[in-house]
Amino acid sequence: MNAATGTTVTATEVVLPGKVAPSGLRLAERTLPAPAAGQALVRVESTAVSFAESAMRRGRYYGQPAFPFVPGYDLVGTVEAVGAGVDRALVGRRVAALTKTGAWTTAALLTAADLVEVPDGIGADEAETVIVNGLTAYQMLHRSAGVREGQTVLITGVSGGVGSILAQLARHAGARVLGTAHPRHHEALRALGVEPVDYRDPELAARIRELAPDGVDAVFDHLGGASVSLSYRLLNRTGTLVSYSIAAALDDTRPILLDFMPLLAKLAFWNYLPTARRASFYDVWSGFGKPGSAKREAFRARMRTDLAQVFGLLSDGVVTAKIAARFPLSEAAAAMELSESAGRTNLGKIILAP
Repeated sequence: MNAATGTTVTATEVVLPGKVAPSGLRLAERTLPAPAAGQALVRVESTAVSFAESAMRRGRYYGQPAFPFVPGYDLVGTVEAVGAGVDRALVGRRVAALTKTGAWTTAALLTAADLVEVPDGIGADEAETVIVNGLTAYQMLHRSAGVREGQTVLITGVSGGVGSILAQLARHAGARVLGTAHPRHHEALRALGVEPVDYRDPELAARIRELAPDGVDAVFDHLGGASVSLSYRLLNRTGTLVSYSIAAALDDTRPILLDFMPLLAKLAFWNYLPTARRASFYDVWSGFGKPGSAKREAFRARMRTDLAQVFGLLSDGVVTAKIAARFPLSEAAAAMELSESAGRTNLGKIILAP
C-alpha cells in the first residue's frame, strides 16, 4: 500500500531475463509495498540506456546481479511517499538516484539517503543526462586527474555519453581537449571545443603526437585492452591515465575477470615504475562501503557534493543536456538497439520515459 494514499502501487518494469538480444527484454508488473523505514517511493519520470545495460545483457558487467533482474543505472523521479525516519518534506520533490540496476521501471522503492534533490528549473530528462555520466566525468576530471587550466587532455570515445560531458567540463576548467571519435561526430565535437581525431586512423598515435608533441597531461580511456597501453604512452612525463571501462572487450565470450584483472595489474605495474606518471581505474562505486558505515556516508556526501556541482553547471549552461532520442519505457528494446547501432549518428543520451 502507498503510505501516503493507502492505495496499492503497481510498477511496470523492464526485465532482463538472461543473455538475450534487446528483443528479449520483457515487460512485467510488480506490486510495491509501502516504503519501509528509511525508504522513499519514487515515481520515475526519466531513466536512460547506458553502456552498462549493453554489457549486462551480455553478462559482461563486473558485479552485475544474477538473471533475471531489472536494468537501469540511474533515474529521475518525484517522491510520492516516505517511510518512518524520512523527512516528509521530501514528498513531492524531484530527485535523482544512482541505482546501478532497477531504474527501468515506473516506480521504485529506494533508500532515501541515496537520493539527491534536483534543483528547480532542471527538467527530468535534462537531469537524467548528467547523473552517472556527469558524476563520472566530474570525478575523473577533478578527483582522479586533477586537471588544471592550460593542460591538454585526451578523451577516447569523446562522442559518448561520458566523453561528451567530460569534454565540456574539461573546456570549462580551461583545458585543451583532444578526442577520438568517428568522423560523423567531428563537426559537433568541434562545436564543443574539441579537436577530434578519427579513432580508425592507423596512425592514431602519430596524429595525436602531432597535436601534442610533448604528450598530454591526462588521458581518459574507456576501451581498455591495447588502447590503454597506447594511452599510457601518449602521456607526458608527469601525465595521468584514468581508465574507466573495458568497452573493447564487450563482445568477448570468456569470463569478464580475464579481461578486467590484467587491466588492473597493468595499471598497478605502471605505478611502480620510477616515473612521475600515474595510472588508475575509476569506478563510480568506489568507496561505497557497507550499510551504516562511515565509508558509506562519505560516499554519499561525495556523490551529493559532486552531483550538485554538475547540476549547477547544467543550470548555468556550462554543460548542455544532449538527448539523442526519447522512447517510452515499453520500447526499451528499440532504445537499446539504437544505442548499440553502429550507424548511430546522434550524440547524447537515449532517454526512457516511464
